[in-house]
Amino acid sequence: MTLLLNSIRQFVPLSTKDEAIVNQLFEPYQLESGSFFLQAGDVCQYVGFIAQGLLRYYVLDDGNEHTYDFSPEQTFTCNYESFLTQTPSTRYIQALEPTILLRIRYDNLQKLYETLEHGQQFGRLVAEQLFVVMLQKLTSFYRETADERYDNFLRLFPNLTERVPQYVVASYVGIKPQSLSRIRAQRAGKYY
Repeated sequence: MTLLLNSIRQFVPLSTKDEAIVNQLFEPYQLESGSFFLQAGDVCQYVGFIAQGLLRYYVLDDGNEHTYDFSPEQTFTCNYESFLTQTPSTRYIQALEPTILLRIRYDNLQKLYETLEHGQQFGRLVAEQLFVVMLQKLTSFYRETADERYDNFLRLFPNLTERVPQYVVASYVGIKPQSLSRIRAQRAGKYY
């Protein structure tokens, strides 16, 4: 809970009363490696905060998985499109390793926004940050080379290279695993 409170404090101050509200509204939740926080077709009911572990976000296209994001420790997870509209998700959020979260239901998040002293400001600041990050990733996919997108992966997620399978990193970068192997080999001074 301390990690969650500290993450919220990065956006807004919290009083002792605010801390008690956060403690009351979030609940612990665990995922096994390979299990899902959310599957396509389900309505996203929760926002989660990852205390330990790692999640990935992906979509299916003709049976092919396309990874578009990760949530490591001390980040929030949610399919906000499904969560905010309370409509079925078209995306998956899957644990890549055993994961411990604190999660909050949709109705309790609305209560959090209303009852925290700076609740509305917190919600707005998080939404603004998510919007900017999403636009940066979208622009990156269309304007940057695979090499540059791989650099962005390393910059955004510096501790994930050993935790994420190569085919998942390749999917995130938008290339085949063999192409990612070539990029890594060239950087190591080996040429095919």
